[in-house]
Amino acid sequence: MDKTEVDRWLRAYVEAWKTYDRDLIGELFAEDVEYRYHPYDDPVQDRDAVVRSWLGEDEYAGASTRDEKGTYDAAYRAVAVDGDVAVATGSSTYFSSPGGPMQKVYDNCFVMRFDLAGRCREFTEWYVQRPGSLGAALKGRGRSQPWCG
Repeated sequence: MDKTEVDRWLRAYVEAWKTYDRDLIGELFAEDVEYRYHPYDDPVQDRDAVVRSWLGEDEYAGASTRDEKGTYDAAYRAVAVDGDVAVATGSSTYFSSPGGPMQKVYDNCFVMRFDLAGRCREFTEWYVQRPGSLGAALKGRGRSQPWCG
């Protein structure tokens, strides 16, 4: 993998999240993927389980609920790639309602390992809510573009 390929994968990741399309989600991950919503979680293991987790069909420790369409956006980019391992950073932005004002922003770091077909076989996410990103603190600022660090 190189940065261009990882960035392409990250755009597909955002598209899969925004659409909750079962096939798009599945295409991202290797059959034997280990997916961690937090670094300390036991992994969700295998592609079908990850898809079910994303779609809210099964509950897994650390998994969030399915987000309402139009209430979030994200942008991530690769910052380091070494063989089959990549690190990406970016942000996830949430809005109070579709088309509504920004409510909160999370800065993210993903550590990923890919197979030879370019599917992710290990995924671990770290994130932290950006200080001052609560809707009340940002009243009147309107929507912002996701930040990519």
